[in-house]
Amino acid sequence: RQRLREHSAAELPAGSLQLTLYQYKTCPFCSKVRAFLDYHGLPYEIVEVNPIMRKEIKFSSYRKVPILLANAGSPLQLNDSSVIISAIKTYLISRRNSLEEIVSFYPPVKTVTEKGKEVLEYENKYWLMLDEKETKRVYPVKEVRVEEMKWRKWADDWLVHLISPNVYRTPKEALASFDYIVREGKFGTLEGLFAKYVGAVAMFFVSKRLKKRHQLRDDVREDLYEAVNEWVKAVGKNRLFMGGKQPNLADLAVYGVLRVMEGLEAFDDMMLHTNVQPWYQRMEEVIQK
Repeated sequence: RQRLREHSAAELPAGSLQLTLYQYKTCPFCSKVRAFLDYHGLPYEIVEVNPIMRKEIKFSSYRKVPILLANAGSPLQLNDSSVIISAIKTYLISRRNSLEEIVSFYPPVKTVTEKGKEVLEYENKYWLMLDEKETKRVYPVKEVRVEEMKWRKWADDWLVHLISPNVYRTPKEALASFDYIVREGKFGTLEGLFAKYVGAVAMFFVSKRLKKRHQLRDDVREDLYEAVNEWVKAVGKNRLFMGGKQPNLADLAVYGVLRVMEGLEAFDDMMLHTNVQPWYQRMEEVIQK
């Protein structure tokens, strides 16, 4: 009953909330945002960005995807997949603040990495900005919130980094992945051919570098299987989802990340060698509903 009530409340602003998602179809961060929007039944338009020229996001000083343009009375640009999800979820639950005000709770902060590279980080990005009553409704006990935030962060900080080394693991897999990227992405014919072969070779070597950077094992599949089984164990045998009877934001994040491997060898291997399949199928069903 509560779930239904929350869902119908969530659909109220949909008419007034116009959303446009700038994405690469095969990017795990973009896939996370799509899983979230689809699950909440929010209509949105997709603009597929050309990953080489990126002229579709020329309007933005932020040069990564996903970017979500949201219009709830006035146009607003939301950057960073976790900020997008937290801000829109807060907006759906809380009627007190405008979307603009909610987004201001996630300020971008410039930080410098160990290698001296300047990057943008977003404060509070795993928090929903709710008052006490709303928090109680969404997170009846504190542990529920802590767990959701922990695993959302895990999806961004660890799981995502296992995707490239696994889908570009061998030259053959790299070619198959790029075949899929070019098919699903926005490329001209010649550009697509060029991207497929040059991209596959480049990403094969990049994946080796990533493997080293994230200290992955020789066979990167082992890291993938271990991470996925760790997730399944965290959900446990007594819950359909980490969120209980319905997915929470951690379920949607993990599903969104893993989904980008569908149709590739890494995905089939993962289904075969881990216990993720029952949870994954439940996620597919509930999102399609």
